Amino acid sequence: MTKNSTPPAGSTWTGMVPVDDTALAVTDTGGPGIPVVYLNGQFATQGYWRRTIAHLGTGWRHITYDERARGRRSKRSADYSFEAAVRDVDAVLAARGVDRALVVGWSYGAVVAAHWAGRNPDRTVGAVLVDGAFPSDWLDEAMEERIRKLFRRMSWFTPLLRPTGLVPRMTAGQQADSNIELGRLSRERELGPVLDDITVPVRYVVASGTSLGSRGDEQERIRTSLDAVTARNAHIRIGAKVASNHGAILRKDFPAIADAVREVAALDGGGR
Repeated sequence: MTKNSTPPAGSTWTGMVPVDDTALAVTDTGGPGIPVVYLNGQFATQGYWRRTIAHLGTGWRHITYDERARGRRSKRSADYSFEAAVRDVDAVLAARGVDRALVVGWSYGAVVAAHWAGRNPDRTVGAVLVDGAFPSDWLDEAMEERIRKLFRRMSWFTPLLRPTGLVPRMTAGQQADSNIELGRLSRERELGPVLDDITVPVRYVVASGTSLGSRGDEQERIRTSLDAVTARNAHIRIGAKVASNHGAILRKDFPAIADAVREVAALDGGGR
């Protein structure tokens, strides 16, 4: 950890971190606590984590950022791929002088966290995966078409919201492509081996009910794929199953997420 990159406790750093052809808006609370890096949902922003961060308190070093073309300040890019999202984790941690961190990801960010933890066991305290990273074959041709129709329908009003940072500065096609890529990466034959190879502590916090675009009990059936994951890998456990649905979990069940962070850190000998 480089001294100049670490703001003292109580002194929050905010700024832009260059990566590839773009720059990301980053917030780092600083201090000597365990660094926790928060990985957002696919089109969400770092502000979604404010309740979890407040609940954990100042004994931790909280690092949040907005992905490419998300939020008000992160810049556009020619590359919105999943691999770019994984590279962005490295870029943010390197810029902030962090050698080892606990990763917390929600939805799309959970898949990014799983890949990053699996690829970087020596740099990972552990991971908390919030209602995401379920190895399930939910994507087929019909689902691809549903996804494309959903983003086309939303495209008429999203330009009005872009200045607020509530929606990404990406086209409907780019958003659909990103969502479809996630579906392909989430197939059991793709994500299953990633999870099987993880050697650091992982705790899932699992929601209930629906997510955007899901129908009936689709999402609950997808979540059952974790049973096989936890049976195969003793490092991975379900920390909590909560009542909130996918979209409300960060807002309503942040105490369960904070508890999972503490549990993972304690297994590393650094709990608060």
